[in-house]
Amino acid sequence: MTTPGVGTYVRTLRYLKRRQLFGRLWFRYFVPRAPSGTPEEICPARPTWVVPARRLASFEPPQRLTFLNVGRDLDVVGWDADGQEPLWRYNLHYFDDLNAIGAADRAMHHAQLIDRWLSANPPVAGVGWEPYPTSLRIVNWIKWLRTGVPIDAAWVASLWLQASWLAGRVEHHLLGNHLFANAKALLFAGTFFAGPRAARWRTRATALLRREIVEQILPDGGQFERSPMYQALALEDLLDLVNLLRARPDPERDDEALLALAAQRIPAMLRWLQVMSHPDGTLAKFNDTAEDIAPSTPELLRYAADLGFAAPPPPGAGLVHLADSGYVRVAAGPATAFLDVAPIGADYQPGHAHADTLSFELSVAGQRVVVNGGTSCYGLGPQRLFERSTAAHSTLELCGADSSEVWSGFRVGRRARPRLFGVGPCAGGWQVDAAHDGYIYLRGRPEHRRRWCFGANEMTVDDQVSVPGLPGVARYLLAPHVRVTRIDGQSWQLTVGGCDVARVTVEAGAGSVASATAAIRFGAVEPTCALVVMLDAGHARTRWTWNPNAHSLPD
Repeated sequence: MTTPGVGTYVRTLRYLKRRQLFGRLWFRYFVPRAPSGTPEEICPARPTWVVPARRLASFEPPQRLTFLNVGRDLDVVGWDADGQEPLWRYNLHYFDDLNAIGAADRAMHHAQLIDRWLSANPPVAGVGWEPYPTSLRIVNWIKWLRTGVPIDAAWVASLWLQASWLAGRVEHHLLGNHLFANAKALLFAGTFFAGPRAARWRTRATALLRREIVEQILPDGGQFERSPMYQALALEDLLDLVNLLRARPDPERDDEALLALAAQRIPAMLRWLQVMSHPDGTLAKFNDTAEDIAPSTPELLRYAADLGFAAPPPPGAGLVHLADSGYVRVAAGPATAFLDVAPIGADYQPGHAHADTLSFELSVAGQRVVVNGGTSCYGLGPQRLFERSTAAHSTLELCGADSSEVWSGFRVGRRARPRLFGVGPCAGGWQVDAAHDGYIYLRGRPEHRRRWCFGANEMTVDDQVSVPGLPGVARYLLAPHVRVTRIDGQSWQLTVGGCDVARVTVEAGAGSVASATAAIRFGAVEPTCALVVMLDAGHARTRWTWNPNAHSLPD
């Protein structure tokens, strides 16, 4: 990895909000004292509490914990989990398994796990007391306690200390999903306890959440980081808020306003998540998206239905344009495509953005065919940097550069700005025509323009670069289960499970097949291949055809 220069820092910092800069100074230099005091009384809840969204189990009693597809024994790694990547260490302190599938069968072991955490994590030492894991743990503990398990006074005392500490460590310097998680946890704690300090937490959290819901949830229902995985997490957050506030015995006016605001956003968020899901149920892999981190789409639909939110009808044939988010879904015959004509995300918080502008994914006959590279890790290593790069996505790379200046683990300097020329019907089908300016800093100030055209049985992808002499390559990453067979010099047959699903022909440019990798989950990088098309005078075009009578194949 190259060391970023002064220009990279300037191009990154110029987008930050002033409250982030001041928040950074405050967070670093004004560290509160370790919390103390006697907890206030517990506030009873109405018997309207709904079972929250359940994740896959991550705890195998008595001490086996599996996160990000990596399993470890707690006695071996310890609570600070030295040697594990930071995200694994964070997951260790979330306690997601308290509310996971089959959690009731592990309730006794969960109680023992909490006791182990209390004895090994005194205030306020270790990664477990950082604001984000503290926030998720507070919410998970309170959800679990609301299921009717016997409540231990030591757990309540610790919850009180955790919330007191979090109130002085809110992550205004990060904003985005971190700030939302902090505020959500303070609201949970503020409704769990009854007393003046809890009331202050509740008032502060309510004001933050009302502001952040308006800021982070776009009018089309998309979460502003433009990541389907974080969309699912944000949807869970709003469903949790509705669940929590409806269970309050004595709601206040501010509670009712927050409840109405959250409930108003949920239907559009449900629709957004369905629009951005492949027919096989997996999420389109734009920005930081991986399976099995958020609750599954069916589980979120179940949770929403239990709270009284009807599931939107599944998107049918035709084109859906999520105009505020910048994504387009096209369903034509047995094919479904997801097109990225979106900005990278919130300018002041692009930590989960990839250099994937004008990329796309494609399913045929219920099977993923063209994909993006996905996300297998966070952190600062070369794998993280590659997975955010343009080369790891089904789009065009020019001069070996990234369309947006992704660097470090969660930073972006220069940003590609998409421009939409047209989206809608054309003769016999649908067309989406867009460009971006992510390469205008290169010689000649080139612009990449991509046009997708869909007919009943085919799709063409046409790439044009406004400066023809520059070297460029259009990549189409194939899902790991797709097998490729050359038909002739510029045509290939794509097969899944012995069934032909599509044929691709290079009509402009020079095509070949190269090895590649893809990740559908954290910790799991799979070998695959990619169709690679070298530009010819700034131009590449591929035609994808499929059998109109194709139907979903067995897994």
